[in-house]
Parts: sequence; structure tokens; C-alpha cells
Amino acid sequence: MNAVTTSPAPDADVVLPCLNEAGALPWVLARIPAGWRALVVDNGSTDGSADLARSLGATVVTEPRRGFGAACHAGLTAATADVVCFCDCDASLDPSLLIPFVDEIRAGTSDLVLGRRRPQARGAWPVHARAGNLALARMLRRRTGLRLHDLGPLRAARRERLLGLGLTDRRSGYPLQMVVRAADAGWRIAEHDVPYLPRTGASKVTGTWRGTWHAVRDMRRVLAEPPGRPVPSNAAHEGNSR
Repeated sequence: MNAVTTSPAPDADVVLPCLNEAGALPWVLARIPAGWRALVVDNGSTDGSADLARSLGATVVTEPRRGFGAACHAGLTAATADVVCFCDCDASLDPSLLIPFVDEIRAGTSDLVLGRRRPQARGAWPVHARAGNLALARMLRRRTGLRLHDLGPLRAARRERLLGLGLTDRRSGYPLQMVVRAADAGWRIAEHDVPYLPRTGASKVTGTWRGTWHAVRDMRRVLAEPPGRPVPSNAAHEGNSR
């Protein structure tokens, strides 16, 4: 009788929402820490991103519903590691920066760790995107009391606790809803500076004033959610979210 072999559980899973990021994938995947698993969530790419990610050793999750939140949540539900990280797939953030985030989660000193983006070059973070982020951070402070400066995509937390938040947003409001519900649940939330690089390719959300406005609108809807009460489903609008 042949012994049944199973793959060892990854030290951490890194969810990478992906929509036409073939130009950035080699750089991003080369920086996934050893022993961790890259979960590339293909959200309708037409540039061969999914096949490229597989060829580079990533696990590919397919999420046909368009939306940043839809892609993130598909990755979260597909994850198996105790600690799950999130990172953009456009080479603007180095996933190896997540190592101290994961250490902090495992040490039990924080429940959710976020990266505060610090632009390293002109054009890395457009003025309109920074202005929108600042306004949302101020609204978040009024809503929760958290003195955060950024609502960036680089973050880490325990998988089961994230699933327990019952996140419902499937558009641009997903990262903010995670923070709001974590704060309402009494989580310890930490923020650390991380270098922010010019992205590879065109932004799907904050590359234009219109995209930034849609993201801010989605997030304001999340901020209007009373504590302990889910936001209405926005599945009917997901096609316009990225």
C-alpha cells in the first residue's frame, strides 16, 4: 500500500488580486517569502496573467465576479494558512515586507497589521488618490477612533478571525470594511511605514479621478454602516468596480 503524501501547510498565504498584471507578476512572485504561498486571484485577466502565475509557481484562484473585494475575498476563502496576507499585484508593494507583519500577528501583539504607504518616487501615488485616502482616514477616525493614516492593501491577520468579520463588500470598500469591522470587534490594529513604488501598468481604481471617486463612494457607504450591521449587498454593481 502506497503512503499518502500531503503538502505541508504554508507558513502564510498571500492573496494577490490580479487583473491584467502580467508585467508585474515576475517581480511580485519572486519576492514571496520562502515557505509562503502566493494565491493569485485572477479577476478576468486577458493578458495571460493566470497562466504566467502558474508557470511561476503560484496557486491561481479564479474569481469571475469583477471587483477588488470579490477578488480579495475569493483569496481569503481559498487560503488554508493560519495567517493570511494581502498585497497588490502591480509591483507597487514588496510582499517580503509582510514578514514582520506576520511575526507580529503570531506573537499576539496585534490582530491586524496594515502598511502605511510612503511614496518612493514622483508619480508613485497620484495626488487625487492621496487626497481621497486622507479624507477617508479622517472619516475612519471619526467613525472608529482609530488614528490610522492609510487604508492601504498591504496587511496581515489570522484567517479564521477575518472570516468571522462577515465581510460583505465586494468592491473598493472591502479593505475599509475589514478595518471598520475589526475596530468594532475590538481588534488591536497596528500600522507601519512601507515603501510605495510606482506601479507597473495602469491602475484599475485610483489611476483616474473617476476611479478614485468610485472608490471613495464605495468606502463612504462602508463608513455609514452602523456597528454590528452589514452593509447592503452591492453585487449588482460589481462589474463597474475595477
